[in-house]
Amino acid sequence: MQAGLAVLAQRRTVRFYTADAVPEAIVRSLLAAAQHAPSAHNAQPTRFVVIRSPEAKRRLADQMARRWRRDLQRSGTPEAAIRVELRFSLRRFGEAPVLILVGYTMDEMDRYPDRARQRAEETMAVQSAAAATENLLLAAAAHGLGACWCCAPLFCQGTVRRTLGLPRTFVPQALVTAGYPAHTPPMPPRKPLESIVTFL
Repeated sequence: MQAGLAVLAQRRTVRFYTADAVPEAIVRSLLAAAQHAPSAHNAQPTRFVVIRSPEAKRRLADQMARRWRRDLQRSGTPEAAIRVELRFSLRRFGEAPVLILVGYTMDEMDRYPDRARQRAEETMAVQSAAAATENLLLAAAAHGLGACWCCAPLFCQGTVRRTLGLPRTFVPQALVTAGYPAHTPPMPPRKPLESIVTFL
């Protein structure tokens, strides 16, 4: 019990990594931990794409940055600020030893004729993918790895699918960067428990 709680406390969002490769066995261990997460109806809709090739990482980072540039320009962000944001994004995704794209498919989820229940079913698939992602992050911490849950794919799902040659049934949700940490972030502040919990 205490060992498990210690992993919860030691997990940090790590954005910079050493150049050391992450062994294949550890990557598979992370994926196995993610696979053990609970899912709606035990349908296990979560899917993973492991990206280790420098060329594939660079291609994905470039295409997502291109789309993000358009979004920032539409928001009126100054060009100098855009360059700073994109430089950091390209470095983060291009230099991480491992990228794990997390998504889901509705192929084996329930189907309903009405929109309300179908939206709820899709939300359950999203929740299942989120639970799997959290398991993956905790497993990374247990292995001494750093990791960062990046939501960028949510804003360019079509771009991600096209760049990686994924089917339309794959719905990208998160891009997890992982590797051996090059820094030790401090624990971010947490709200007091009393401010987020209602006891009845």
